[in-house]
Amino acid sequence: MTDADPDLPPESPPAPPLQLSEPLPPVVDTPEALAESCRRIAEGTGPLALDAERASGYRYSQRAYLVQVRREGSGTHLIDPVAFDDHSPLAEAFGDAEWILHAATQDLPCLAEIGLRPAALFDTELAGRLLNLPRVGLAALVEHFLGLSLAKEFSAVDWSTRPLPEPWLVYAALDVEALVELRNLIDAELVAAGKREWAAEEFEALLSFSGPPERVDPWRRTSGVHQARGRRALGLVRELWQTRDEIAEQRDTTPGRILPDTALVEIALAAPESRAALRDLRAMRGRGPRRFLDDWQAAVDRGVALPEDELPRTAPRGEGPPPPRAWADKNPEAAARLARCRAVVTALAEEHDLPAENLISPGLVRQLAWEPPASITEGSVVDALEDQGARRWQVGLVAAPLADALLG
Repeated sequence: MTDADPDLPPESPPAPPLQLSEPLPPVVDTPEALAESCRRIAEGTGPLALDAERASGYRYSQRAYLVQVRREGSGTHLIDPVAFDDHSPLAEAFGDAEWILHAATQDLPCLAEIGLRPAALFDTELAGRLLNLPRVGLAALVEHFLGLSLAKEFSAVDWSTRPLPEPWLVYAALDVEALVELRNLIDAELVAAGKREWAAEEFEALLSFSGPPERVDPWRRTSGVHQARGRRALGLVRELWQTRDEIAEQRDTTPGRILPDTALVEIALAAPESRAALRDLRAMRGRGPRRFLDDWQAAVDRGVALPEDELPRTAPRGEGPPPPRAWADKNPEAAARLARCRAVVTALAEEHDLPAENLISPGLVRQLAWEPPASITEGSVVDALEDQGARRWQVGLVAAPLADALLG
C-alpha cells in the first residue's frame, strides 16, 4: 500500500445512498388497487412527483410499462399501466396538481398516450440547465442538492418484463422519492438567480410537447449507410429499412433486434439475386435474420426493380440552411453573419450564466443568419424569433444584440 500524495486534496467519502422512506409498495395492477391508489393520490397535498419507465432497446413502441407517483400525504405508488384499459381514474386523481418530472420530454409522450397530461409542471433537469449546473442527470442533482447518491443501474432494463423484479421496483420508487424536495431546493435557487420567470416560461412551453418532430427519411440514419454509394444502393437500403421497420412494429420489437444495421447495409451492397444467394451472406447467419428471409429478398427485389425516377437522391433534400461548414463557399456573407451571431450568443450566455443552447436554440441562430429579415431591425428579429418558437425571456435577451450582429 502506498502513502497518499500530500500534494493532492483528500478524496471525499462517497455520498450515502438515497433510501426509501417507507416500505416498497406493491405494484398496482388490479382495479381495486388502482381505485385505492387514486383515492390516496387525490387526498394527498402539493405537487406530484412522476416518472415513467419504457422498454427502449427492447420494444418498438415507446409506451409506459411502469408509472411511479409520489405525493405528500399519499406515499409512493408503482402503477402498471399495461394492466388497465382505462386510465381516466388516474387523470382525475391527478387533477390540476403540478407535475414534477426529470427530463420531461422523455416521459410526456408516453404519459399522454395513456391520457395523462399536466396542467402545470416543473422539470428538474431543465431547471438545472437554467442554473448552468455542470451535470443535470437526476443522480447528479440528488448528490448536488441532497448530498446523497442515487444508483442508475436499472435504467436500461426491459421494463416490459412481468413480473418486475424487486430490485428494479426499488430503483423505480427511488426515482420519485426525493423529487418533491429536489424541486423545492432547485426552485429556491432559480428565485435567487433571478431565473424563476424564465423557468416558468420554459415549463409552460412543455405543456404542449407531444414528441420530437417526425424525421424526414429516417432510413438515412442507418449506421453505415455512407457505404451505399449511388441511388440504386440507397434504394435498396430504404426498402430493407422499411421492411424491417414494419416487422419490428408488428412484433413490437426494437428494429435492431430484428436485423442489425450492419446486416441491412451488407444485404443492400450485395443485392442478392436469389434466396439462396441471400442465405449465404454473413448477414444471414443465425436463426434470427433467416426467420424473415423471404421478406428480405422481397425488399431486395423491389429495390432492384425501382425505376430511376423513384430512387432516393444521393443527398437528402434539405430543409432549412445547409451545414455551417459549407457556408463559407456557398454564402460567405451568411457565414460572416453566423460568426458574429455566435459570438454574441456566447458572450450573452456567459453574462447570464447559461448554457448557450438554453439561451437560444442554435438552429434559430443559424436560420436567422442564413436568411435574415428583409429589413433588419430589433422588431423584425423579435418577430422572426417568436415565429420560430423562442420564448419571451429569450427574445428579450438576444433580439437587440442579434440585430446588431446581423447588421455587422
